[in-house]
Amino acid sequence: MLKVIIGIDEDRHAQVLAEALEEAFRSGIAPTVSVEPPIVQVLAEGLILPQEALFCPLTLKLPSGLDFPAKAVYQACQAVEDLRQVVRGWGYEVGEGRYWLPIVRTAKGPLYAEAIALTPEGTYVQPFDLADRDRQPLYHLSHRLLERLRATPGVYLVQFDLTPQEIVFDRLLPFPDFPALASIGVQSPDLWVCHWSCLLGQPLHDLTIVPQLPETV
Repeated sequence: MLKVIIGIDEDRHAQVLAEALEEAFRSGIAPTVSVEPPIVQVLAEGLILPQEALFCPLTLKLPSGLDFPAKAVYQACQAVEDLRQVVRGWGYEVGEGRYWLPIVRTAKGPLYAEAIALTPEGTYVQPFDLADRDRQPLYHLSHRLLERLRATPGVYLVQFDLTPQEIVFDRLLPFPDFPALASIGVQSPDLWVCHWSCLLGQPLHDLTIVPQLPETV
């Protein structure tokens, strides 16, 4: 059976991401595939991956000698200032962002999920309603980025901000980071299940927002 390794760094919050990905595997993926349950591995220099293992890193802090199919994409995303310079050359402003556009990069092309916002209270919410004048340029920028990096299948988060005049690009994350937690119970399938589906080559046709029951007093 295929071995699956979830790679995390030593940050004390990293386990939260690993647990979300493990739960997505158990509830949304395990019944449909023949692979071993994921192993969570804290990454360190000298780590050697088993042959034929599926490696799923949830961090940009990778050991220098580690080799896997998406390595070049992760390295490009880690070089935040270099990527900002590329996007600035395309005519966009760059700076700090408080919104995220999730892109589910399937083998057949991208699916764009509803945007995620950071609230003043420090929580993440989905969906954040994008105006049409922002949505299409943001899709165009995201597609151009993924094509330039020859992005492998998976979930990507484009971090950005908005001004009355334009989109401000911040960075690209090549995995479902903390903002993606907002999709659990809100989007079907959520971004964590989507990430597994992309990595394992399972078909994805649509992303929907789950109707929420009104709160009772």
